[in-house]
Amino acid sequence: MKSVVCILSIFLIALSCKKDGQIEPVETLTFVSLEAPVNFPEIQLNNSNPLSIEGIELGRKLYYDTILSSTGKSCSSCHLQTSSFTENSSNSQSHVNLIWNQYFLRNGQIEGTLEDAMMFEVESFFHTDISKLNQDPLYPKLFKKVFGKAEITSKEVAYALAQFLSTLISSNSKFDSYLKGQTMLNSSELNGLDIFLTERGDCFHCHSVGLMGDNSFHNIGLDLTFNSLNWGRYAVTMNEVDKGKFKTPSLRNVEFSGPYMHDGRFSSLEEVVEFYNSGVQVTAYTDPIMTKPGKEFGLQLSNQDKIDLVNFLKALSDTSFLNNTKFSKP
Repeated sequence: MKSVVCILSIFLIALSCKKDGQIEPVETLTFVSLEAPVNFPEIQLNNSNPLSIEGIELGRKLYYDTILSSTGKSCSSCHLQTSSFTENSSNSQSHVNLIWNQYFLRNGQIEGTLEDAMMFEVESFFHTDISKLNQDPLYPKLFKKVFGKAEITSKEVAYALAQFLSTLISSNSKFDSYLKGQTMLNSSELNGLDIFLTERGDCFHCHSVGLMGDNSFHNIGLDLTFNSLNWGRYAVTMNEVDKGKFKTPSLRNVEFSGPYMHDGRFSSLEEVVEFYNSGVQVTAYTDPIMTKPGKEFGLQLSNQDKIDLVNFLKALSDTSFLNNTKFSKP
């Protein structure tokens, strides 16, 4: 897979004075940039947290370290690489292509940058005991090298995690190769693609080619009534029209990221497709895409159509991402 991390060969030199007045380099960082894959939007990096090889590796180390929490868990406990950085029993959200996101959590409670999202994780989710990091024999040295500070704070922890998560980019599925003219989809996958990209399925409205999501919120007709368990976006905005709206997940590696929906109610892609085909429940809050003329009785897909749509969804799997050792436990 073509790497999305391009070495810029730019170095940051921190200087200190010897007793004899000479200047010598103390720390050297190798900064990197991220290249947006074909069919993806441009990447907007956070200038206050420039990416470096050293910062990314520090974030990777933290991601897999239970030192972040008092419960013996790490980020990786609920975000397994082989499951597209999610985890079946916890139904956690996938940590894939987050660099393009501006809303985080299923209801968009956190809005802003990856750094903002990771600050929430450090301070509100993990309640990280920063003193443990400062007392660790290795971390203070690593943080000082990356951030130039002797004392670690929540901000530096969040920034390091954000650097690593910025690199978790998946863009090398069979479908991507097909779009580049490098491979062919079989007849079943092609019919699934046609369903996906046309009014037959209407999937593309919320799952646009590239990111395979829209970084927005929709009520897709899962429920007829609403309470604190399924308020979704409404819990954040308290705007009546947002009841039952949840953030659109990316479909990249969806084959491996079940169970599905915000509450994990569907265990298989076949169940998900059948829901869209015949199970959408119409309320005043249901997205108009789900209820527009011609869909009063569902999608009316044939059994073969449903099989083909699932086969296309599996063509969004990126095994090179799922097995990339750069993302694995160091």
